[in-house]
Amino acid sequence: MRGNHISPPECYVELMTYLTETQNKFYRLAFSYVRNKEDALDIVQNAICKALENYQSLKNKEAVKTWFYRILVNESMAFLKKRREELLPDEQIIDLTPYYEKKYELYDDLYEQINALPRDVQTVIKLRYYEEFSLKEIAAVTGMNLSTVKTKLYRGLKMLKQRMEAEA
Repeated sequence: MRGNHISPPECYVELMTYLTETQNKFYRLAFSYVRNKEDALDIVQNAICKALENYQSLKNKEAVKTWFYRILVNESMAFLKKRREELLPDEQIIDLTPYYEKKYELYDDLYEQINALPRDVQTVIKLRYYEEFSLKEIAAVTGMNLSTVKTKLYRGLKMLKQRMEAEA
């Protein structure tokens, strides 16, 4: 039977290693969108399942990071869209016991200001400064061209600066 053993494809092994080593970052990014522990965990779980189901589409093992983050961002956006569609116009989300990550306590004001930006701008800023992606990687994750990513980043930073100055 030893001779019949089939080893997993190299991309699958690379993906599993990456997912295992980086899961806390995935959770942090998902949480930044939904601000709810259970929802963020569900998003990460769904993204990992999709990645494992579709790893054959990964042609370059060097692209695991951007490929998976694209899945994760899309899952986060789909969750928000679904939640928005499920709410009636006059309903409000009531969360009596909000969950906060200790890492964000020092940056609550800035973090709240980032979350008030348009979703596409939020994504660019979060990927750039929280996940330390290059502008080229952000373009690959979001599907935007590089100049659009740069524009959204600098426009978002300008908006943040204006809001923070107005608040001070």
